Amino acid sequence: MATSTMNESWRRVKAQILTIWGDQEFGDAELKKARGNLGKMVELIHEKTGEPRAEIMQKISAFL
Repeated sequence: MATSTMNESWRRVKAQILTIWGDQEFGDAELKKARGNLGKMVELIHEKTGEPRAEIMQKISAFL
């Protein structure tokens, strides 16, 4: 049950990331490495987009 819930939550988070930053190429392997680690996720998005980390955090906080 808990694993199912975690996987569903991850699918929602991943979908939101791809909705907001969908113009970037995010590989599944890259996203999986950052899964569960907000700092790594912010850094990945920052590297891909060049967007300031504070703005990325604000956007992610809105859907978490």
